[in-house]
Amino acid sequence: RAADSGRENSDLCGRLFRHFPYQLSKCSSNSFNYVKHPLTARLTMIFFLCLQVILILTKLYDYNLGSITESSLWRSTDYGTTYEKLNDKVGLKTILSYLYVCPTNKRKIMLLTDPEIESSLLISSDEGATYQKYRLNFYIHSMLFHPKQEDWILAYSQDQKLYSSVEFGRRWLLLQETVTPNRFYWSRMGTSKEPDIVHLETKTVDGHAQYITCRMQNCSEAVRSKPFPGYIDSDSLIVQDDYVFVQLTSGGRPHYYVSYWRNAFSQMKFPKYALPKDMHVISTDENQVFAAVQEWNQNDTYNLYISDTRGVYFTLALENVKSSRDLEGNVMIDLYEVAGIKGMFLANKKIDNQVKTFITYNKGRDWHLLQAPDTDLRGNPIHCLLPYCSLHLHLKVSENPYTSGNIASRDTAPGIIVASGNIGSELSDQDISMFVSSDAGNTWRQIFEEEHSVLYLDQGGVLVAMKHTSLPIRHLWLSFDEGRSWSKYSFTSIPLFVDGVLGEPGEETLIMTVFGHFSHRSEWQLVKVDYKSIFDRRCAEDDYRPWQLHSQGEACIMGAKRIYKKRKSEKKCMQGKYAGAMASQPCVCTEADFDCDYGFERHSNGQCLPAFWYNPSTLSKDCSLGQSYLNSTGYRKVVSNNCTDGVREQYTAKPQQCPGKAPRGLRVVTSDGTLTSEQGHNVTFLMQLEEVLKYLAFVPIVLNSAPVFWSVSYPSQFCVVCPLEHVHLSLPFVTTKNKEVNATAVLWPSQVGTLIYIWWFGNNTEPLITLEGNIAFTFSAEGMNTITVQVSAGNTILQDTKTIAVYEQFRSLRLSFSPNLDEYNPDIPEWRRDVSRVIKIALVEVSIPNKHILVAILPGLPTSAELFILPYNDATGGNRQTAEDLQQISEVLAQKLNQNSIQFDLKPGVRIFVHAAHLTAAPLIDVTPSHSGSAMLMLLSVVFVGLAVFVIYKFKRKIPGINVYAKMQNEKDQEMVSPGSQNESIPNVPQRELMTPEQLVDEKLETRPIGK
Repeated sequence: RAADSGRENSDLCGRLFRHFPYQLSKCSSNSFNYVKHPLTARLTMIFFLCLQVILILTKLYDYNLGSITESSLWRSTDYGTTYEKLNDKVGLKTILSYLYVCPTNKRKIMLLTDPEIESSLLISSDEGATYQKYRLNFYIHSMLFHPKQEDWILAYSQDQKLYSSVEFGRRWLLLQETVTPNRFYWSRMGTSKEPDIVHLETKTVDGHAQYITCRMQNCSEAVRSKPFPGYIDSDSLIVQDDYVFVQLTSGGRPHYYVSYWRNAFSQMKFPKYALPKDMHVISTDENQVFAAVQEWNQNDTYNLYISDTRGVYFTLALENVKSSRDLEGNVMIDLYEVAGIKGMFLANKKIDNQVKTFITYNKGRDWHLLQAPDTDLRGNPIHCLLPYCSLHLHLKVSENPYTSGNIASRDTAPGIIVASGNIGSELSDQDISMFVSSDAGNTWRQIFEEEHSVLYLDQGGVLVAMKHTSLPIRHLWLSFDEGRSWSKYSFTSIPLFVDGVLGEPGEETLIMTVFGHFSHRSEWQLVKVDYKSIFDRRCAEDDYRPWQLHSQGEACIMGAKRIYKKRKSEKKCMQGKYAGAMASQPCVCTEADFDCDYGFERHSNGQCLPAFWYNPSTLSKDCSLGQSYLNSTGYRKVVSNNCTDGVREQYTAKPQQCPGKAPRGLRVVTSDGTLTSEQGHNVTFLMQLEEVLKYLAFVPIVLNSAPVFWSVSYPSQFCVVCPLEHVHLSLPFVTTKNKEVNATAVLWPSQVGTLIYIWWFGNNTEPLITLEGNIAFTFSAEGMNTITVQVSAGNTILQDTKTIAVYEQFRSLRLSFSPNLDEYNPDIPEWRRDVSRVIKIALVEVSIPNKHILVAILPGLPTSAELFILPYNDATGGNRQTAEDLQQISEVLAQKLNQNSIQFDLKPGVRIFVHAAHLTAAPLIDVTPSHSGSAMLMLLSVVFVGLAVFVIYKFKRKIPGINVYAKMQNEKDQEMVSPGSQNESIPNVPQRELMTPEQLVDEKLETRPIGK
């Protein structure tokens, strides 16, 4: 996962280097002559310790035996000009497997022996000159060095145990057993009170995963902490910068939680109907979370979301970013963060089955296509007009340290980007060329017609390019003016099969190393190339010019004007250390410095308006009486944006006093998250309430027949049993007066032990209590009535409330929609309710009284709805509308629908049209010649009955598709049919189906007509 990039200073280097087979040679710096070293190894790990010292570990792998049979350790103190073999210093018969360098003190080296032969450590404190050997009683699988303390190390064993050392591996202490691989982290300085805090994901005896923290020298049960209550999903803990992330699956869906600055966890809030299937943390830089989310309707793409400072509320940055999987099955997102320019990203977006490259300079607020070069490599004009034609780049970064990948940029060379790609309407794997930009992606130049590896030397003052080819080569290309011109150089007299190029870390030198072999049977070669002799001096102040970062002429980027130093193209001098930005000046805040706040979407006119599912008046869950909350204006300033004044005050959220609210959201959990307890053991219960307490009552708790009492805000009974996760109340939308209504409570999971159902009807003050999940009830009062069911399962109580319209007569009309609505229909009850509300608003906007209509989206696809036309008393208190009034309203609605007058925007750029559905009746029997005469007589009888029914209803059905409902003495069967009938029990869900509660409800509803 991209989030794992936060595991810095671990054994990453060892794991990247160990797989690449190389043999060594060297060449002098000026003449490019080479001298072969007769090494017989095939696997190589290379570490640059300082400007002069290089350590190389080589290993010979026997494919027949399936093991390493020989290893050699080499050391150079003159930057690769000569090498010394150190096998006698580590033991002539010792076989080495890994080499580690302390990230905070490169003089300290650690070597691991092959665990199949022995388990030992060899430690050096003098840059690998001498070693001391220490025996181990466990086998090390990986290591994690402390980011500040050079002697503190965590070691993960092959049997999933975690050990700690405060003496650079000379002594080890068993810290914790059953630790999840790669899910252990050091605390970050500033976020934890103590620097020796370790974050772990461990497994309990029964196999559940949990998140714990402890000191590196003591992780016993008595002193450890559990920052997240209860269990988490296995392999989900991520500790990165100021944030901690965990995942918890409930109700068949993953839910993501975040802790900022090690405070209490909060659920990460994505748009209501994103319904994530998968999430990857891309970046946590600058107090903001950049995440890639695969939503319920995506397969090979992800949406990019960006958060507020706490990492809780996320807004959409870019849709449908291309994704793929590497050889190990890890998800790779086609997103690239440009080094050296904060807030700048490149992404490949999928649009109508075409992949196009987009660029942003403000962390995803605005995205643009890349302008193609004006001319090709030969100076011929390129006719490429946006948006039909643009430049597209491959954004995969190589995990092989010897190759540069498809794209490269450096912190020490801001504005210079080198990448492979093509010009046209979409990204292609054909006709790939190399392109360079020296002004941060505003303009591009073609530099090669084939793919090349590009290396940055001297802070980007020198670019080195080597052709990607399976044939041997002997030349490379150099550019001293940021890729504007290139010179050809020979680096070897004999053509070499090049397998990789490596530059010294820091890119302050002009030395590079080329790996390869002369033939498929020859020894592997290492060629050292030093370009220092090309320059005769270091750069002076007058060798530089100012360069202002901009985006297509706009100088204010992320709220500031930034000016950098760049070497003048005509000057040939060595830069040395990176100079950085020359100056930074804040800009006046404009609308461009603000993103849309959570729940708001940016429309074509630039305004941030509420999404269809979001109610701006909704208060924060943390808001209580006497406190205040921030009332959003629909905008929030982009995090790390440095603008001042201007429209900042206008767009900034305003504090507002919290109104009083009734208690709600009661939840009871145990402190350790378990649902069972042994007799005689103490159990601590935690009462969680979303709103303030107002009323108290004593509630009995039964634990092993021993009652326990405490005060809570709602009268309920609890016992320790299996958890209930979701309750959905199923009942019709509209019914006739004095008719029996069937209500069913559908549960997830379906088997949760003993249940108690508490039913509240309308304004009744006393509930009905049953042991069954369905009930029948009759409403005698017209109007909108509510039914609430509370389900008690062990120590969990959940409830759901629905509203039902009760009238003596009403009419209905089936609605259909433009097909694009189906693409955004997750087919869950919440979405249907929200879209029904939006449709009702659209109907009201065409002069249909609000109290006259009720809209209900039906389950299943294609999306359809039932529109109910209801009677109501007018404002003067007069009589309610007659059947003729309802008929007139129905005719007006049908006319509006047939004229495409009813429409709404589901999201920016997605407009939905509402139509009146015309239903076609299916034939009653098969009328083929093979049928007998009796069958034909039956058909005639059915037709006769149908004609009679038509005559009876002739004056009641004047508009096709409109149904009439009236409470009459001779029409007792004309009522809304309940989705769950009285004689149906709660459905049992087979484990193999793993259906969500919403799917259970929908499957139930799809077999029941909403009207007669």
